[in-house]
Amino acid sequence: MFSLAKENIKIAFGSIKSQLLRTILTVLIIAIGIMALVGILSGVSALENTISSDFSSMGANTFNFQRYEFTAQRQSSRERQKVNPVISYRNVKDFEESYNYPFTKVAVSFFGTFAAEVKYENKKTDPEVSVIGSNEFFIENSGLEIENGRSLNVFDVKNSNAVCVIGSDLQKALFPEENPVGKTISVRGSKFKVIGVLKEKGATFGNNQDLRVIMPIQKARSIFTNPNINYTLSVKVDKKDMLQGAQDDAILTFRNVRGLNPVEDNNFGIERSEDLINRIANISGVLYTAAWIISIITIFGSTIALMNIMLVSVSERTREIGVRKALGAKRKTIAFQFFIETVIIGQLGGIVGIILGILIGWGISKGFDLNFSTPWFAMIWATSIAFVVAVVSGLYPATKAAKLDPIESLRYE
Repeated sequence: MFSLAKENIKIAFGSIKSQLLRTILTVLIIAIGIMALVGILSGVSALENTISSDFSSMGANTFNFQRYEFTAQRQSSRERQKVNPVISYRNVKDFEESYNYPFTKVAVSFFGTFAAEVKYENKKTDPEVSVIGSNEFFIENSGLEIENGRSLNVFDVKNSNAVCVIGSDLQKALFPEENPVGKTISVRGSKFKVIGVLKEKGATFGNNQDLRVIMPIQKARSIFTNPNINYTLSVKVDKKDMLQGAQDDAILTFRNVRGLNPVEDNNFGIERSEDLINRIANISGVLYTAAWIISIITIFGSTIALMNIMLVSVSERTREIGVRKALGAKRKTIAFQFFIETVIIGQLGGIVGIILGILIGWGISKGFDLNFSTPWFAMIWATSIAFVVAVVSGLYPATKAAKLDPIESLRYE
């Protein structure tokens, strides 16, 4: 039995080689469907990984106060778009003084600029460094970690010390071969001692999170004096079961800071890290569904094409089938031969499609600065689908070949 199966597989490979051009075209037809599935799923996965990573850097058990909600609701042309006032320094200071919910840390920060030039001795960066002014809790609340040195502490913030923490890319640019801790850099003509270096976070949609300088908030305010600076409040709760209570109390406190009466809507936005990630998961779910629909349509076309090509192959090899039957080949032997041919072609198409799909996903990730990861789930599904396509496409042609009458087959021209 094993030797017969081995012989049939050998014949199947010989038949595939003898019709090389047709085999290549058939493999490509299947590969396109599999490529669409793997490529789209890996691209969506990379997008999801990147956005989730970006928003998860907000920190666990954390919520932020900002000028607007993360998603702006669509309004009709008749409605007037609401303009929220900026979150001022007075707002954040009043909130800090009033909010005393247990097991919470309040981080205050603002972006001084996204285009600073940083100097060290005779080296300088391009004007693309972000400068952030913050208190001592910003780094922890943002999910950032210190790789070398230390973070800002309460004494640095209270005394407005001329110290800073820098990103990993800034270290590579200014201190490629030396330890930056203890060195002095210059930002807008002011000198700052480097006390720490952040762990690498990577870039998201061209926004480099590692090219930044974080300094005490009062020191930053003395350099960046724009009167309309918008501040951000970030509250981290040490105990997860207290998150909702802390958020409700924070909203009430900030409404009082803003001077809102009970019937007025919030004129600020609040976002939790978990809410953002859940929204991303919902969007990704829609994209995954769209990817499956597109891929299934393509794979359905591949199934029809493969079945049609195998039927043509049966018709062309009618005389060969008659000779084999005359020599004693049984129906199941003939059916197995054609079925094996179909499975081999299907799996070759699956392999080529997976490779092309991974390359497409990798190319999209590189082109848009996304976090690419090997799409194992998509690859497993693609292999399974390629096998199912081959089985479905091969059953009818194999059955038709097995049922051919040997006398009529020998007379076939």
